[in-house]
Amino acid sequence: MSFRSRRAGAFVAALVCVAGAGAGFGTAVAIATQPSATAGHDTRTTTCTDTVITTRTTTTITTSSTPTNTITPTTPLSPAPTTPLSPAPTTITTTVPITTTVPCTTTTTTPTATTTVPISDAPPPSAPPSKALTALQKTLGSDLNRQGGKNSALVIDETTGQTLWNYNAAVDRLPASIEKLYTTSTALLEFGPNATFQTRVLGTGTLDSNGLWDGTLYLKGGGDPTFGSSHFDHVMYDTGATVQALVSRLKRAGVTSVSGRIIGDESYFDSLRGGPDTGYKANIETEGSLSALAFDAGFTNLKEEQLQGNPPLVATRAFVAALKAAGIKVLKGTKITLGITPKQAQVLATVNSPPLSELLALTNAPSDNFFAETLLKDIGARFGKGGTTADGAAVVSSVIAAKFGLHPRLDDGSGLSRYDLTNPEQVVLLLRQMQTDPTFWNSLAVAGVSGTMQDEMVHTRGANNCRGKTGTLHDVANLVGYCKAANGDDLVFAFMMNGLTDSDAGHTLEDLAGEALANYNG
Repeated sequence: MSFRSRRAGAFVAALVCVAGAGAGFGTAVAIATQPSATAGHDTRTTTCTDTVITTRTTTTITTSSTPTNTITPTTPLSPAPTTPLSPAPTTITTTVPITTTVPCTTTTTTPTATTTVPISDAPPPSAPPSKALTALQKTLGSDLNRQGGKNSALVIDETTGQTLWNYNAAVDRLPASIEKLYTTSTALLEFGPNATFQTRVLGTGTLDSNGLWDGTLYLKGGGDPTFGSSHFDHVMYDTGATVQALVSRLKRAGVTSVSGRIIGDESYFDSLRGGPDTGYKANIETEGSLSALAFDAGFTNLKEEQLQGNPPLVATRAFVAALKAAGIKVLKGTKITLGITPKQAQVLATVNSPPLSELLALTNAPSDNFFAETLLKDIGARFGKGGTTADGAAVVSSVIAAKFGLHPRLDDGSGLSRYDLTNPEQVVLLLRQMQTDPTFWNSLAVAGVSGTMQDEMVHTRGANNCRGKTGTLHDVANLVGYCKAANGDDLVFAFMMNGLTDSDAGHTLEDLAGEALANYNG
């Protein structure tokens, strides 16, 4: 479930505790590992309107492009894919009928380094008995079992490399929104933190000397969950790719009037509006209506109480309205429909989503189901067989198995499905492996400060000392993440409570458990 004031609050998580988050939570304890054939440690440098240098474990790509206008290469996603099927380095020149472009050169280098993955997700040895540890275990056991239910938990002291508490940690439970950690980790590992998703205007036709576009315009979605109106994006996200920005770039390219059809294209994804929890039908719990060309997350207004009946058509009509508002003439009676963009269509204008690092903060901290399910389809569209929930889930399963040796049961990207299963051992191992990645770290909610943990552990030592991810269904309360103990040790934990009659009461008990971790002085 999502934190309803989700969007603006997510960026707080990305800004709080920056000084302590740059290197992650701490130094990971050594785990038995084996060689993996997956990608090594590479650097990607992209130079377009600015220069970004980031490090991640996939491939090495150096891309330089210096366009003279807003026209970009005709791919629905930027930066360029780095799969083994990518073509050899080439110099690409794209010419559109309204202006000219400067060549864009892409060079790809295959990595030579390898990573390691855990042989087992078994937790480290137990810490030796002590008065403080006994007290902690007694408190945690009492807190988690006070509401009954079927519960599992694991707490590891990352500083000492010891297990502080193991309670049915290998028993599978419903993850609820903890599922988002698998989705966002895979997106980060595969796309990289600076990747963006493009919404494009393409055309078949000609542009005359007076700025009249005579032909067909295509509005093609590229799986950007933030594409929408400037007002919606400002209120909900305080960032995002707007239709007004897209139209402004089309106008700067020289288009002053349009004569011909205007077609919306959502073919980058399938046309299923929901996830497996609703038989892939649109549902308000998904917090939007899924489409590669969604507009305002598929909602009819800022209250988010009603979903659009046809998101890509709504987006296309909003595009036409933005054209008129910007002073671009659209002939009365212009046909507005849905269809597929032909291969020969030329890119006329693009607008990019915020970088993936920001999208992850908008997903994890507020626990946004729409963002998670959209990212899952993005993963399937780029690295799997297509832009579907099933294809995205298959890629996530493959990646976390190869990278971490983890095998949870994944059915969707958000955790709404009751077919999803994981356990504290798997979640804690993922957290331990990802803790040194600043993008992942900054995407999490902070106790007493931001996201779904904003009201948790308030006025206790846990506030601003614990961060993580919550998971909630009507009978599920989960809390996983990191806490800095009173003795200075770094703790990684997962509390999973299923079969509850009151999930809110379960979260209250998990707050107490988090406070106990923050107060631990063993």
